[in-house]
Amino acid sequence: MHNGYRWRSFLGKPFLIFSIIMIFKMLLVWFIVFNGGTKDLFKMLLTGIASIGFIFCLIESFAYRKKLLTYLISDLILTGIYFAIIMYYKYFGVIVTYHELRQVNQVSEVNSSVISLMDPYFLFIFTDIVAAFALMAFSRRFRAWGKTLSFREGRSWFAAGQVLALAACTAAILPYRQDMNEFQQAKNMGILNYEVYATFASSKDLPIGAEKVTPAMVEQEKGSAEPAQPAYWEAAKGKNVIIIQLEAFQNFLINLKIDGKEITPNMNKLAAEGFYFPHFFQQVGQGNTADAEYVVNTSLYVPPNGAASEVYANKELPSMPKAFAANGYQTATFHTNNVVFWNRDQLYKALGWEKYYDDGFFGKEDPVAFGPSDEVLYAKTVDELARMQQTGKPFYVQLISMSGHHPFRIPESKYKMELPARYKNTLVGDYIEAQNYADYALGQFINELKQKGIWDNSVIVLYGDHQGLPIYSLNNNEKKLMKEIYGRDYALPDMMNIPLIMSVPNEKSQVFPQVGGQSDIFPTVSNLIGVSLKDQVHFGQDLLNHTTNILPERYYLPSGSFISDKGAFVPGSDYTDGITYPLEGGPVTSPLDSKATYTAAHRLISMSDEYVASLPKISDKDVNPQNNNKTVEVTK
Repeated sequence: MHNGYRWRSFLGKPFLIFSIIMIFKMLLVWFIVFNGGTKDLFKMLLTGIASIGFIFCLIESFAYRKKLLTYLISDLILTGIYFAIIMYYKYFGVIVTYHELRQVNQVSEVNSSVISLMDPYFLFIFTDIVAAFALMAFSRRFRAWGKTLSFREGRSWFAAGQVLALAACTAAILPYRQDMNEFQQAKNMGILNYEVYATFASSKDLPIGAEKVTPAMVEQEKGSAEPAQPAYWEAAKGKNVIIIQLEAFQNFLINLKIDGKEITPNMNKLAAEGFYFPHFFQQVGQGNTADAEYVVNTSLYVPPNGAASEVYANKELPSMPKAFAANGYQTATFHTNNVVFWNRDQLYKALGWEKYYDDGFFGKEDPVAFGPSDEVLYAKTVDELARMQQTGKPFYVQLISMSGHHPFRIPESKYKMELPARYKNTLVGDYIEAQNYADYALGQFINELKQKGIWDNSVIVLYGDHQGLPIYSLNNNEKKLMKEIYGRDYALPDMMNIPLIMSVPNEKSQVFPQVGGQSDIFPTVSNLIGVSLKDQVHFGQDLLNHTTNILPERYYLPSGSFISDKGAFVPGSDYTDGITYPLEGGPVTSPLDSKATYTAAHRLISMSDEYVASLPKISDKDVNPQNNNKTVEVTK
């Protein structure tokens, strides 16, 4: 009887109870994020138990007066970390760290996207917390039990436990500190160990020296010298430039038919009549849409942590608006959201836009996603472009579409097609309906540009800002739909593949099969207009004059990843255990690119980081771009 009492007493200790609870939560993360089977399961449990053991030993040693409450608070914090890891992975495919905390202020703007990623069973991770706090509030017996825990016991045992647990955590971290792939690091170190490590880890950049970063050095690393007489040089000299960034628009939509019905007829027509680049890829970071604006307008890479619009907004950035303004162009950017979202008000200042138009200009009518619809964006913008053209000076403008934003739930009044039943109530179906509407609105804009005499006098550039259908977010049924669309399994390069289409006055249509990325738009358009970037550091290349490419990737893929003509390379601990995903699908292979290419990609992204870090900060006396918050009547 005495032994039975002692055993029941031991089982009733919060140290054991909460340890068991946390093990179940670790298993949930393991199976959702790491697609964990039995392989490495024991290792995951050991590393995880060491982490929570250290935390709980600290509670037993130092927080014994309010032990139960402290355990519950710790449980809440740890559960919050696990939940954030699950949710972030479902969209970005990476392990969230403290660096992403700077994005918390954006959550309210994208709460519908966050909610849509959540499977109901994810919330079970909070079950114990809800139950415990309910018991604290309504059960005297539970509160009485909590008070009996307010004493210190087994101090020497828990002190020894702290030492052993700390040693185990250190042993789990040390062997993997030099690994390039953060996802593998988290898997090998254990989630909590990795989170602590990531807080203090040094940059993975190679030491370059900002003074060494020159256009010639970039060319050398990429192995792509500029031709003495580039093709298409000044082919559109003096023409307007209109760049349209299409929200979450992936390349598979081009020429896609479902049951014989075209999804994007207007984009299809543009691709058939202009320059079409089917092997074009995103290069965004944590800032997604805002990062795409940054990369396209600077031909620089995104920062290792944080959104470029927040990390680099205090820098004197070399940019397309500045380069074109120096060549006699008016410049302006149009976005129906508030300019402070993603710190764009400061980014636009750094990029040198002369004017910006945000929700103060577009108003609140006809809302879709986070602002007025693409129809409103285009209708109000085209009138401004007509006014700009009347000045006699060419203009460079960028339009940021938004109606195709995740989770792609547009109003029924915007449906322009009827999807087959198998696509209804799926993320893939919602995505296709939203992009079909975005294409419809784009078609209206094109017609207006032609009617107002702007189209024939302009270079039109269209591209997707980032993926819309993360592989990690799709359920089994949605993966089957994507397999139906592709005729094979939907793969990682497909997710990263966005279209680039250019309409150039008086130029014949052509398909350019070479690999390109968002950093290549600036030098490509500059070549067409006749704006030399010979003395300006940029990391993209003119796609009209190069047939090979290296695209370092920083987000959605681990550090050290890149896309080349051979495929998308993802490292393991380093190059040797990395893998390549072929661009056109097929089985994953061992590395197809050489180690020299892997090193060049690593050096290029390190060079970009050092170069931007070395740029001077913006003076407080610099003038902000003009805010054009005025009301314009839209023709119905």
